[in-house]
Amino acid sequence: MTETQGTATTCELRVGGMDCASCAATVERALKQLDGVDSVDVDVVGGRVRVQYAPGTVERADLEGSIRRVGYHVEPPARAASAPGEPIAARPFWVRRGRIVMTVAAGALLAAGLLLQWIVPAHPAGLVALALSTIAGGWFVVPRGVRAAMSRALDMNFLMSIAAVGAWLIGEPTEAAATLFLFSIAELLESYSMDRARHAIRALMDLAPAVARVRRAGDEVRVPVADVAVGEIVVVRPGEKLPTDGEVVEGRSSVNEAPITGESMPVDKEPGSEVFAGALNGQGVLAIRSTRPADDTTLARIIHAVEEAQASRAPSQTFVDRFARAYTPAVVVGALLVALVPPLVAAGAWETWIYRALAMLVVACPCALVISTPVTIVSGLTGAARAGVLVKGGAHLENTAGISAIAFDKTGTLTEGRPVVTDFIALDGANEADALRRALAVERHSEHPLAAAVLEYGRARGMRPGASTEFEALPGRGARAIVDGQPVFVGNKRMMDEMGLVSPDERVVLDRLEAGGTTTVVVSDAHRALAVLGIADRPRAEARAALASLRELGIGRIVMVTGDDAGTAAAVARALGVTDVRAELLPDDKVRVVRELAASGERIAFVGDGVNDAPALAASTVGIAMGAAGTDVALETADIALMGDDLSKLPDAIGFARRTMRIVRQNIVVALGIKIVFVVLAVGGWATLWMAVAADMGASLAVVLNGLRAMRNPAWRQRTRDIG
Repeated sequence: MTETQGTATTCELRVGGMDCASCAATVERALKQLDGVDSVDVDVVGGRVRVQYAPGTVERADLEGSIRRVGYHVEPPARAASAPGEPIAARPFWVRRGRIVMTVAAGALLAAGLLLQWIVPAHPAGLVALALSTIAGGWFVVPRGVRAAMSRALDMNFLMSIAAVGAWLIGEPTEAAATLFLFSIAELLESYSMDRARHAIRALMDLAPAVARVRRAGDEVRVPVADVAVGEIVVVRPGEKLPTDGEVVEGRSSVNEAPITGESMPVDKEPGSEVFAGALNGQGVLAIRSTRPADDTTLARIIHAVEEAQASRAPSQTFVDRFARAYTPAVVVGALLVALVPPLVAAGAWETWIYRALAMLVVACPCALVISTPVTIVSGLTGAARAGVLVKGGAHLENTAGISAIAFDKTGTLTEGRPVVTDFIALDGANEADALRRALAVERHSEHPLAAAVLEYGRARGMRPGASTEFEALPGRGARAIVDGQPVFVGNKRMMDEMGLVSPDERVVLDRLEAGGTTTVVVSDAHRALAVLGIADRPRAEARAALASLRELGIGRIVMVTGDDAGTAAAVARALGVTDVRAELLPDDKVRVVRELAASGERIAFVGDGVNDAPALAASTVGIAMGAAGTDVALETADIALMGDDLSKLPDAIGFARRTMRIVRQNIVVALGIKIVFVVLAVGGWATLWMAVAADMGASLAVVLNGLRAMRNPAWRQRTRDIG
């Protein structure tokens, strides 16, 4: 992919064979030597390289040539447009199996050489077998090392090549062969581990089917999903995955939306329901009108966001990269001093100190240290996406791990975001069913949100709105209409007071409901009040449990902010157990609250709908949007998007972040600890070359495999609340 913006051109390439930070450094250095290249960003885990250069100075072929010259292969553009680290079966045989063949050959020849040396110590056949083993083990290593040196990059391949050649020169052929054999095995295992990390994003891509069944000219035809136009009708049979975002126009079924929203229970769908590509259809047949092209579905945008997040760097990763840039040259200089100084001052033989310096060089490459953080961050990002939590980058994941306070918008976040009838009380002996029937007849013509709540209440009780005439909306008061030849009024307390229809006893009922944060609506005829309805925006069913879970995780301060009046806000807060409430706020006031919390030392997350709360989301340490599936604005605005309309995903998001950062810290300690120990052992003469190789590559494998644990959904309720 190549695009030009302003005075710079950006080209993205998929590069195969990069499995460690050393590989990335070699590729980056090779590309930066080209005239016109401004910047190079190498994503080892994603297998991608983004190059920015002045327009007209460099061609894609030049970039590909530089990458190939240092020993890595570039995927063709058509294949690169698919998933990173494309399936092994699609690659040429020698790329797929060459390293395996040569590693097996190196091992067999090493065993033969050792056996011959044991049986006939002086026979040259043993030495020949060891030489052939060295050649086989270095078949892929030495050429890359030479190319890296020519690009002035001291990568692991170069260091291993120097170690093997040096071992032969000082009369240690067995050490040379064993070193390259063990390194080849380690490279294979590391490549396998990295493919596991890359498979995570491929698994997301595989959620959507490649083919859709579309109604065209009266027939159902199977076409590539990319060819489905917006507005076409797609038919999805039982057990099939939905190929596109859309709206159900025919049929009813239960749909498993877990891949998109993280919701574990299937959701019932009927005509008018919104559905997402990648969801799994249940037992019914659905006809769906496509609402988005294949490259713009919610799933496609999730995948794009995850890929962008993979390429971003967390602060801890940036620190590790800076440390490694100083660490590697320091160890190389140290190895030279170890090789030269002791023999020059007659403190030992040249062979002894050169051998120790070679062992130190093997330990020098900071692969384990540098790869530990990105693998873990990517695993955490991908695991969270699978659970319906979209984190927009490693920095946001790291910030989420450290949050100490959360501010929630009320409407649509802590509450359902739609008014519902919570109370219906007949007054002064009026018939409840008759009063509701009259209210429905009036409200059928109204577009007010409270009218929709009344109509929904009636439908839930099997009542359909009757006929009415002469409907009139009364702004700020309510509405009136003629029902059964008599005027009927449905309005607020103000309208009833003006009509003089509310008695002292009835006012007690109204005041009691309003004290609980409920909006009251009175139904009356021209002479008396018939019934009062209490209407409120109810708290989400999962909200109280979610807030309790956040407290278990150690979130010490939970604040509710809302533009509603203080009474309504207090009622919702009581129901949810929230004690810190800020009511009657404008959007700018919400930003002020966030900044006040930040100024008091809190690392604050703000949870809102991603639209009206955009200023507060931007002002917080971490902005979190609710119910982002299918919502462009929410995906763009927030740092984290909870894809499902489910507040219980918020503790999961914090759980993923905290465990990911804990694993990052574990990996840094392990990688640095092993390096320090083996530098000391190498200088002291207690570490052989093959031991140094095993330690270095073993550390790399350990941190990669440990990092992959971040992909699993954390059992955060059983974890300590301390983030370390």
